[in-house]
Order: sequence, then C-alpha cells, then structure tokens
Amino acid sequence: MQYLLMIYSQENRWNQMTDSERQQGVAAYQAYSEALTKAEALVGGNRLQHTNTATTVRLVDGKPQVLDGPYSDSKEQLAGYFLIDVPNLDAAIAWASRCPGAGHGIMEVRPVWTAPYNEPSAA
Repeated sequence: MQYLLMIYSQENRWNQMTDSERQQGVAAYQAYSEALTKAEALVGGNRLQHTNTATTVRLVDGKPQVLDGPYSDSKEQLAGYFLIDVPNLDAAIAWASRCPGAGHGIMEVRPVWTAPYNEPSAA
C-alpha cells in the first residue's frame, strides 16, 4: 500500500543553520533516501520550494480565483514529501520515524486512496 510521508518544518530554520549543520542535514536525507531505495519502498519524493512561491487556486462562482502564497499560515510549513510503498501503516510509521524530518519538524503519514476501477472484460 502506498503512503505519503509529509514533512512539516519551519522554513527559516535552514537559513539559521551553520554550514556544517546543513551538510549533516543533507547527508542524513541522502542516507534516508538510500535506505528507502534499498528496501524497495521508495516511489518518489521531493523537497518543496518556500511558501512564498506557492499559488492558491479555488473556484468562486465557477471562475478560478488565484492568490499568491500558501493556503494557511502556521508555525510549520509543508517542506517536502516521500511517497512510499510498504505493507501496512505500522511500516509507514516506522519509516516516518526514521526520516530526518521527524527530528526537526512533524511527519504526517497518510495512506494514498486508490479509486476502484473496472477492469476491461475479456472478449
């Protein structure tokens, strides 16, 4: 089953770190990604750009309303994610707890909903 591991952290924290701390952080995420890959659990993942690059879109009276910035203001922002494929929620939680993001922010684990579909009938 696929799970999305979402990393929430304070955006400005990176700028407050020393070069050594940044190098350690990058190495920790590389090691984590390599462990997911070796376990054949990694489907994908990315770090996101800062919230000041976000655009919010919603329909108002059937027309798109486009606003700059994130949807909500909060202490932590969605900073990145890993999409993993593991047997169950316990395995997803175990991977989330190993993520470096759990040490400097909050990890949200959410199962990916797969829509049922009709398989083509054999002719």
